[in-house]
Parts: sequence; structure tokens; C-alpha cells
Amino acid sequence: MVSNDKKRGLGRGLSALMADVSEPQTRPSTGTSWDQMIPIERIRPNPDQPRKQFEAAPLDDLVASIREKGVLQPLIVRPVGESFEIVAGERRWRAAQQAQLHELPVIVRDFTDTEVLEVAIIENIQRADLNPIEEAAGFKQLMDRFGHTQEKLAEALGKSRSHIANLLRLLNLPPSIQNNVLKGELSSGHARALITATDPEALAKKIIAGGLSVRQTEALVKKSSGQTGEDSGRARASNKTTEKDADTRALESDLSAATGVKVSLTHAPNGEAGQLTLHYTSLDELDDLCRRLSS
Repeated sequence: MVSNDKKRGLGRGLSALMADVSEPQTRPSTGTSWDQMIPIERIRPNPDQPRKQFEAAPLDDLVASIREKGVLQPLIVRPVGESFEIVAGERRWRAAQQAQLHELPVIVRDFTDTEVLEVAIIENIQRADLNPIEEAAGFKQLMDRFGHTQEKLAEALGKSRSHIANLLRLLNLPPSIQNNVLKGELSSGHARALITATDPEALAKKIIAGGLSVRQTEALVKKSSGQTGEDSGRARASNKTTEKDADTRALESDLSAATGVKVSLTHAPNGEAGQLTLHYTSLDELDDLCRRLSS
């Protein structure tokens, strides 16, 4: 049984998962983990599964593979009453149902609720076909629930810190645009370009309707927020004097990830004073921000 006395770090959860998935299907001589075949009707999905989208085409390919070769890697499950809850391997379980298998190979583990969530998130993040919004949501869950920093996530998951920071920024977009990304109507590049737009939802409709590239989207965002005449000249001059350095942008990303909303930092030229601005896109987001700041 996994001990609850010693707090596990992210690396422990990741290594445990990767070891389990890559193990051959042999029964260990000791411990509480073992391989066995369990009737498929006794296996149920994790209700807190971070992944909500299972694309049909890849799932169909997996169904075909399972019909031909069977399930080659066991699912990781934990006992819950008379059933077994999936910790890792829901795609295989779904595909096996479509392939009309009657039982599945599993590794049974006594995971706690916290460990189940952490392992499920990490397993999903490791998937190459994970949608950027789902990946960003996974990063945010790891940070919110387990206190992991961007640096710790980058090291443990083998991803760059800038990759994690850029994806987390997508969660500042309106839900409708996040849904566009989930559906594959917009790429993460399109979505990142829309973060600074004054009316991102209106622009998103134009981008989808016109099939615009990321570069065209960036130009459209600049044009939509542009000024003319004397105001434009002042704005350009102001931008030159207040252009943010890499450290300031990184700090904005860190604060944005911590608060869940877009954060802007503005420093007075040649001084120590400045402004920190928190941007919210809905009253629900404002409520969540207030809860975070008061906790």
C-alpha cells in the first residue's frame, strides 16, 4: 500500500506511472500490485478524469488494433467497493468495449484520491495528441492541487518552462474560444494571438470563417487594436519606452498562472513604482479570483 505519511513529489508520481505502463504482464512475487484479468463490466472510469475529449479516428484505430492483437498494456486501476476504478488507460477501456472484449489485463494499485488525480493528469499530459487546452488545464490542476511550480513541472515532464507558461495563458481566453481550440477550429498559435485582442470572440469568428493562418491572425489582432493619427504616434512612442523585458513577461506569466487570470505589470520609467492589473472576463472568473486572493 502506498504510504500517506510521506508526501510524494511530482517526479514520484510520474516515475510510478511510467514504470507501471512499461512493465511486462507478469505477476510480481510481493507487494500489493499485480497483473490479472478482470471482467470489463467490473471496471469503471474515473469521474474526475481530466481528459474530456476522445477523438473518434484515433479511438477507431485503437479498436482495430485491439481486435487484432488484444490489449498489450494493462490498465492501472484501484479497488473501489466491488468494482475497479481506472487510474490510467481509459482510452484502452473505451476501445476494448467497442471491440467487445469481455475482460482486460490490469495492474491493481491502492492509490489515494490525490494520487489518482495526479497520475491521471500526468498520464494525459504525456499523450502526444492531447489538445492544448486540455494540456493547459492539466498543468493548472497540478499547480492548484499539488502546489507544483512551472519550473518543477518543466523539469518533471521534460517540457520547457516557456511551453508551460504559454499554454497556461490560453486559460485566460473566454470559454467560447477555449472551446474552439478543443474542437480543433483554432490552433494554440491562433489562441495565443487572441490573448491581447480587445474583442477576441469577434475576431475568432472571422478567423474560423476565413480560415486565416496564425500570421494573418496576428496581423488582424494588431489592426483591430490599432490607433490612428496623433494617438497612434503617442502609443508607438509609449510602447518604445515601456517595452517589457523578459523577466517582467515571465513574472506576468507566473502571476497569471497563480491567479488564473491575465496579469499586466507596468513599471514607471527609472523608478521602483508601478501597477499590477488583474483582468477578468466574467463574473465567475472574478469570484474565483476573489476566492484565491482571500484564501
